[in-house]
Amino acid sequence: MNIFFHGEDLEHSDVEVFAAIRSELERQEQHIELIASENFASPAILETAGSVLTNKYAEGYPGKRYYGGCQYVDTVESLAIERAKMLFGAEHVNVQPHSGSQANTAVYMAVLKPGDTILTMSLENGGHLTHGHPKNISGMLYHVVHYGITLNTCLIDYDEMLEIARKNRPKLVTIGASAYPRSIDFERVANIAHECGALVMADIAHIAGLVAAGLHQSPVPFCDFVTTTTHKTLRGPRGGMIMCKQQFAKDIDSALFPGIQGGPLMHIIAAKAVCFKEALSPMFKKYQHQIIKNASCLAEELQALQLSIVSGGTDNHLLLVDLRDSYPEISGKDAQFALDKVNITTNRNTVPNETRSPFQTSGLRLGTPALTSRGMKEPEMKQIANMIKLVLDNIPHGEESFAIREEVIDLCSKFPLPYK
Repeated sequence: MNIFFHGEDLEHSDVEVFAAIRSELERQEQHIELIASENFASPAILETAGSVLTNKYAEGYPGKRYYGGCQYVDTVESLAIERAKMLFGAEHVNVQPHSGSQANTAVYMAVLKPGDTILTMSLENGGHLTHGHPKNISGMLYHVVHYGITLNTCLIDYDEMLEIARKNRPKLVTIGASAYPRSIDFERVANIAHECGALVMADIAHIAGLVAAGLHQSPVPFCDFVTTTTHKTLRGPRGGMIMCKQQFAKDIDSALFPGIQGGPLMHIIAAKAVCFKEALSPMFKKYQHQIIKNASCLAEELQALQLSIVSGGTDNHLLLVDLRDSYPEISGKDAQFALDKVNITTNRNTVPNETRSPFQTSGLRLGTPALTSRGMKEPEMKQIANMIKLVLDNIPHGEESFAIREEVIDLCSKFPLPYK
């Protein structure tokens, strides 16, 4: 616990919060974490995120602050910017977004007016809420048209994208997903957008680590804007970032501040700087390689156990299980809750041609970044696949697999968290 607290102040001053944090630590220790958007940050990142930099207000940008005493936070923000440029080869970087959602909103605010048309991937086919969902600000402010996938392959239908773009002449095309297990051809998307007179934004929140390691095509050379989170495959603190061509730098910076945010979170920006330095190391590329190998192995083993995998496999860090073939009576919600009881953490997810509501769903989304951070490899993926299969088999009979829970705890004990 020393990594979280200096001394024992919190333990004595706020017993309830201390107990909740301690319980969460125990949960992370004893659960197989398969949520694709979660990971374990390093001790250095945790220490930086909990540093005294949280005390400093720093509206503005390095060298152009509205408050005094910013010389040291200027240093850490400048380091974060330069390291991100080096990592991704970007012309301009803004590291101040509090989240990926804020990053996307800033791009919209920089180049769009209310009512402008945006062409995005539909949520049902793997897109994200901030790409035009009607309940999100992106769907409220702009006219949204969607492209999707071909149902026989479950791959992005680029021909359909071009046809829709030609017909609707969008101002902005977005590409990126939260539940798409295959590689994305960013160059092709950029060509489609530019042919139709549109700008293009790539949201690489999920695959940023793979892109940084050179294991997925980078959108940076092709797209006008690239947004990402820093806490998924990048394995950094929770936050966002925007990269763009130099010609859009001023518009992006002013759209974020003062457009949609005030003072930046300097402790998190410093942690982003640490994250980017870690991502520039040779070990990071090795780690990303293992993420992909683990995801592929998990998908293959589940298929061997007669579970249906959307698109037949994965090219990245996640896979989608369609439960309808093997377990037509089990919803994604049922499966998620049953797995949670045995310490396997997942999330329900819609699948192509979904027949249930978004609250129930017919699928599960599984990801390997967090397990890979613990040091697990292919043998553990095979073991986990078999545990998942046994849990799903027991659901129709109302049986709870307590023996599997003990197996999970035993497996986790062999692979300590990276900050233990």
